[in-house]
Amino acid sequence: MDTKKPIYRRILLKLSGESLMGPEGYGINIQVVKGIAAEIKEISELKVEVAIVIGGGNIFRGLQGESQGFDRATGDYMGMLATVINAMALQNFLEEVGVFTRVLSALEIHQLVEPYIRRRATRHLEKGRVVIFAAGTGNPFFTTDTAAALRAMEVRADVILKGTKVDGVYDSDPLSNSSAKRFSQLTYLDVLNQKLKVMDSTAISLCMDHDLKIVVFDLFKKDNIKRVVLGEDIGTIVS
Repeated sequence: MDTKKPIYRRILLKLSGESLMGPEGYGINIQVVKGIAAEIKEISELKVEVAIVIGGGNIFRGLQGESQGFDRATGDYMGMLATVINAMALQNFLEEVGVFTRVLSALEIHQLVEPYIRRRATRHLEKGRVVIFAAGTGNPFFTTDTAAALRAMEVRADVILKGTKVDGVYDSDPLSNSSAKRFSQLTYLDVLNQKLKVMDSTAISLCMDHDLKIVVFDLFKKDNIKRVVLGEDIGTIVS
């Protein structure tokens, strides 16, 4: 029987839109989302309060739109709407496994999701509901990384958990360079000075200014979210 206790009371889980698309390369893979929902249920049952910021890159990305001729602000707003679609998909499968969930959006879409209000979000978390923050910050030119840092500080999360396709932060792409070196610990300044692809510079600077720890880990290895929450030594810690 696992007797370990969670080391965090409240977490902010950052999921990229790409993490939902599976091998198809676009859209939402139902089995992938169901797997993520099952893992989130496990940590919710440990009485850990869970907030989530989700991206939209599996459907539309503002920068990508700009390269194709969209006005950057228009593209970013389209990307925000994509995050709402992803949030609703994740909410659907969380509730399917019995996890009470609320989606709070920085863009008001009253027929579908609740508007983001900080005190309301905190109250949902205190009641044990998983809260999914959609539509980024509600402003163009800001990424969902920055939204994750901002929301984590607003709801006073203990840590940002960033799920990726690899088991931490490397000095180069481990998928194309077999000799890439993985870091177990980094400082915020290490990330900024070495231009490591952890989160964008605005998000890292926000975390540095407010001493908010980031753990980067492999989202697709079974039970990894739970292992991070229980304090096991996996991934890369940025602090």
